[in-house]
Amino acid sequence: TLRGVEKDRGAKEILAEVRALVDQGVIEITLLGQNVNAYGVDFGDRQAFANLLRECGKVDGLERVRFMSPHPRDFTDDVIDAMAQTPNVMPHLHMPLQSGSNAILQSMRRSYRTDRYLGILDRVRTAMPHASITTDIIVGFPGESEADFQATLDVCTQARFAAAYTYQYSIRPGTPAATMPDQISNEVVGERYTRLHNHQQLISLSVNKESIGKSFKVLVGDYEGRRDSAQERLTGRSEDFRLVHFDNTATARPGDEVEVAITDASAHYLIGTPGAVRTTRGGDAHAARSAEKVKSATMLGMPTLSR
Repeated sequence: TLRGVEKDRGAKEILAEVRALVDQGVIEITLLGQNVNAYGVDFGDRQAFANLLRECGKVDGLERVRFMSPHPRDFTDDVIDAMAQTPNVMPHLHMPLQSGSNAILQSMRRSYRTDRYLGILDRVRTAMPHASITTDIIVGFPGESEADFQATLDVCTQARFAAAYTYQYSIRPGTPAATMPDQISNEVVGERYTRLHNHQQLISLSVNKESIGKSFKVLVGDYEGRRDSAQERLTGRSEDFRLVHFDNTATARPGDEVEVAITDASAHYLIGTPGAVRTTRGGDAHAARSAEKVKSATMLGMPTLSR
């Protein structure tokens, strides 16, 4: 769970786990915490998270490092420097906004304001111009006026998020917000949610269209579904965490990396033409697991001889 009191794990313990995973064929990890930027408070090291990112960069065989979720309150320039200077830390930042209204942020007891939030995005993009930014937003928090909601739309426009995970506020018993005055009706919350969704869709489409004509290194995923099979395409994630679909003409396995030239875009994904395929230890590990599953299934289906 990501709720409750935060407790820091030691860096040596984390890195040992990372190396153990890499030894099993893992080539991408995500460092996860309720507020990863607060990592190190327990042992009095405010630069602990930036240092952890740099140490992950020294792990042989680890190709992609991601993290979530940072908190704007604790986001410092040393983390931005570590992101920009550590080659295997991916150029993607997911940082919850929650609301574009300073008044609502204060009601939420969020200890930052929109100017600080946008300032962090500016510094990230200065250090990594190719980074993509995604976020979380809640609509309909108690007391949210139309002006407050418009402020959220305005911040989305200014921030140009590649994607926003949007949520409708609902009462959760036992929380301070549950007993706040000025609860917003379900009808208003739903209407604002739809407007925010449509607004962000246009922004995401515009951001994704900027990728047409560019090439991305795409790590093939193991989550292609029925639609992917029907359309004979593969799916993976770019280094900046965009979802990329491409024709299944490449001899790539889940875990391999494909150079994909982007030819089209939607608000949710990019479409491209596959090029060079680089086999990886991750692809080898997936192939070995798949072969073991086939072997196990075959053994289970063998007839037995009665005596």
